[in-house]
Amino acid sequence: MIPYRLITAVALGGAYLLSSGRIPQWTPFGFLPTFVALWAVQSLAYAFWAVILYPKFFSPLRGLPEPSGNSWFMGQFGKIRASPTGVPMLEWINSVPNDGLIRYLSLFNQEKLFMTSPKALAEVLVTKSYDFVRPGPVRFVLGRILGDSLLIAEGDVHKMQRRNLLPAFAFRHIKDLYPVFWTKAREGVQAMTEEILKGAALNGQPGGRSGVIEASSWASRITLDIIGVAGLGRDFNAIKDPGNPLTEAYARLFKPSRQARTLQLLGLITHPRLVALLPVKRNGDIDASAHHIRAVCANIIQEKKQKLAEKERTDVDILSLMTFLAAGHETTASSMTWAIYLLAKHPEVQRRLRAEVREHLPPPSGADDAASSISSVDIDKMPYLNAVCNEVLRYYGPVPLTPRVAARDTTILGQRVPKGTQVVLVPWAINKSEAMWGADALVFNPDRWMPGPDDADRRAAASGGATSNYAFMTFLHGPRSCIGMSFAKAEFACLLASWIGRFEVELHNKEELDESRIEIKGGVTARPAHGMYVKATVVEGW
Repeated sequence: MIPYRLITAVALGGAYLLSSGRIPQWTPFGFLPTFVALWAVQSLAYAFWAVILYPKFFSPLRGLPEPSGNSWFMGQFGKIRASPTGVPMLEWINSVPNDGLIRYLSLFNQEKLFMTSPKALAEVLVTKSYDFVRPGPVRFVLGRILGDSLLIAEGDVHKMQRRNLLPAFAFRHIKDLYPVFWTKAREGVQAMTEEILKGAALNGQPGGRSGVIEASSWASRITLDIIGVAGLGRDFNAIKDPGNPLTEAYARLFKPSRQARTLQLLGLITHPRLVALLPVKRNGDIDASAHHIRAVCANIIQEKKQKLAEKERTDVDILSLMTFLAAGHETTASSMTWAIYLLAKHPEVQRRLRAEVREHLPPPSGADDAASSISSVDIDKMPYLNAVCNEVLRYYGPVPLTPRVAARDTTILGQRVPKGTQVVLVPWAINKSEAMWGADALVFNPDRWMPGPDDADRRAAASGGATSNYAFMTFLHGPRSCIGMSFAKAEFACLLASWIGRFEVELHNKEELDESRIEIKGGVTARPAHGMYVKATVVEGW
């Protein structure tokens, strides 16, 4: 990023001195032409230094391993831009020999430092976690939607917020929410069943039990209702009413479009704050959606405060234990989308999971009191369900890449890392590192999480057979790890059990059996750009 303020200040000062008459031969040029000339010369000089000289001849990181095929001016940016987020790093982690650090060059040869080993990850995430912060542009983009939440707070503010919120996410509180998860999962399954059966009848198939559904939108609606009831004490009715304003607001925020991708690229070249000022439709959608979501949350929080002030008992939910909740539904919805895709690709895993679910859980169409009978114990006693959930979260983590920037001069693995160096944490690469997961790292295999008969096998299954806890980066680690991990995993397990217990799914577009044929949209989470359409068949007997 060009230091515009410094360049502008020097240009202003220089223009004043040169046009003030102290250098007679320069005076005829005037102040404005002199300012423009000085600003342009400085900018070009700085650009030459930043794009060519520094990364190629002076950077302390230039001796680190890096991928081949760099463009002279753009490094690996062409490949990164053409691929889903995290995919190039997955290739590099398994093909570029390294000792824990890989340097690669991006747009205009900006240096990026990619962590590839447990020791490097431990330094960035744990022992030196506050040496590395979210980049300012990323904080601005997230802040447009989330406000000053835990997700973008730094330093002492982050420590204070996390300390205050941690008790609400303790497992003793999360376990009380399993009936909520299951109730909403049942409601979603029943609504999907009705849509499939009605669709079959309308298509001239009376008695038909199959239909095409878009898994991603259904997952979003159900998880939105779950976070509403479990986290905010309000039912948004997104399952029953897909057109309600809150559902549409979230859909607009996360909808991929050519204009969104163009604005994202402009944000890399300039700054997202400037891009946000452009009078284009995408900015209007973001502002309107964020305003509506904040208004809904503010209204709910005000209601809760009033009840607490009047000493009324509120519902059993997370917000009853704190005054603010920075949680969402997009990550779990993304996980559900990929779970349905992977199970459609692996019907033998799907059948095995369905058998376990039907053996241990009541059918969604059963009596209403069946919801209250589902507890954390019921979910925990299904080892294959938990194995499948863990493997989905490993194979397609909802957040493929998390950026950081060095807030001060520091080191990683003894390597000097100057202030301002961009650091990337890439769950999509770490979670499939052959060095940490073995030769089958790129294979979807839930059995890696299945406990064996002896203690050694059980310990290996707890980590999926990986050589380090840092091999599983879906929820990160350390002070910046996902505070809602227990909530998300419990919600995911209940949702997946209900869907697979009721439906047999297969891909509607058979070309997507080849994963390279799926266009994945970027953004905060990774999802199929054009949705995930599957043929769902209502399986009898449950």
